[in-house]
Amino acid sequence: MQYIVVDMEWNQPWPGSYTARKPLPSPMRGEIIQLGAVRVLPDHTVGDEFQALVSPRYFKKMNRKIASLTGLHEARLREEGLPFPEAVARFRAWCGEDCAFLAWGFDDITVLRENLVLHGLDTAWADNWYNAQLIFNVQTNSGSAQKALSTALALMEIEPTRPAHDALGDAYHTALICARLDLAKGIAEYGGAVKSHENGFHGAELPGCLTRAVFHGYADKPAALAAMGGQENRCPACGGTMQVSRWLSQQGRRYMALAACPEHGQYLVRVRLSPDPDGTLRVSRLVYDGASEAAKLCREQAQKSRPPRRRRRRRAKPDAGETGA
Repeated sequence: MQYIVVDMEWNQPWPGSYTARKPLPSPMRGEIIQLGAVRVLPDHTVGDEFQALVSPRYFKKMNRKIASLTGLHEARLREEGLPFPEAVARFRAWCGEDCAFLAWGFDDITVLRENLVLHGLDTAWADNWYNAQLIFNVQTNSGSAQKALSTALALMEIEPTRPAHDALGDAYHTALICARLDLAKGIAEYGGAVKSHENGFHGAELPGCLTRAVFHGYADKPAALAAMGGQENRCPACGGTMQVSRWLSQQGRRYMALAACPEHGQYLVRVRLSPDPDGTLRVSRLVYDGASEAAKLCREQAQKSRPPRRRRRRRAKPDAGETGA
């Protein structure tokens, strides 16, 4: 079996723009503009490389933040970019047969499948995918926390030699990490690594946690939060439905809210939203004791985030001389 390490860069429309509001034939969070790949050989060395720029069809105007991050601009993509179907055909021809694909994280896998579907291309060849982060975590005893590629390179004492946020550069650095892993064993044990990842809150658990659970299949954030505050919002003591307060946003797609059980009092609910490979959202949910430090911090943040109350202006009483006879 061949191991192909892949990385992609993609463009996204500016929020609120006409392009962002324009409906697409099928959902796509980003349109691929660069595809990079590196082959990892059976002797644990890095082999040949593949790179293709892609001319966007739907999100043609570059998001200025993405352009700044990647160094890719509209003029270059127009001049050097291939149509997406042609870029994919060249990539598949370069890969050859019997491949296992690896990427650093779940996002590349999901975005590639969305682009394939949007262009009406076969997706079956892209089913044999693995998140190299999870294999790295298991084989380096790094827990379930997702790590940036730069962090993993530092842990393995690998000096970066290529630019970040470049598809080929990131694929190359990921391949250097994969070359030091037992990929055959990692793939054989991948189901357990995924389970460990799902059951964790990725390094965010605080003292006072009572229960943890993972939920799947939510179409978007409103649906996920509605479920966490509704049918899935159960008291850890009795299993009864709790009444949830307003969700407070935190970093890293995390949200927290106070919830109350009529019989057992108040608890803190913390959730983290993550994309699953099928494009839906996964929710990692933690419930804390209402007397915990985490719950106290939530109360303080809720108090600070409350909008100031508008003071009603008191109408001045008319003078006696202004009243009617």
